[in-house]
Amino acid sequence: MLRSFLIGLVAGQRAMTPLSALAGAAQRGTLPHDNAPARLMASPLISAGGVALAALEMVGDKMKTAPDRTVLPGLLARSITGGFAGATLAPARRAWAGAALGIGGAIASSYAGLAARKWAMRRWGQTATGFGEDALVLAAANAISQARPAAR
Repeated sequence: MLRSFLIGLVAGQRAMTPLSALAGAAQRGTLPHDNAPARLMASPLISAGGVALAALEMVGDKMKTAPDRTVLPGLLARSITGGFAGATLAPARRAWAGAALGIGGAIASSYAGLAARKWAMRRWGQTATGFGEDALVLAAANAISQARPAAR
């Protein structure tokens, strides 16, 4: 269940990146096969859409007009994708708990990430910090989605 919370933390930084990471994991066959969200992510059309949305979000984040991640529409998107990703990485019978952990992680991370990003932007500017954040978020999302759950 740790992966569900961790992927929620990623969603708090970039709403669509968890979808992209899950799409890659689904295509490699490393997601659990016993839950519906994982089966959905295995669809080539859904996977391609997740990757495209993540790429567009990363481009949009570098724009001066990009809203804060804690405005209602952004926070809602992060909560939804965090919950979906959390459920996807959870065992089938614990999908609701995984979704709740993903949502909680996304909300907490949105606020903490915004504070960190504002601090970093004062020091290094919007574009540089955006690319740095993208690299960290992509690496974390891929590591989390590829990790095997602990054996019981």
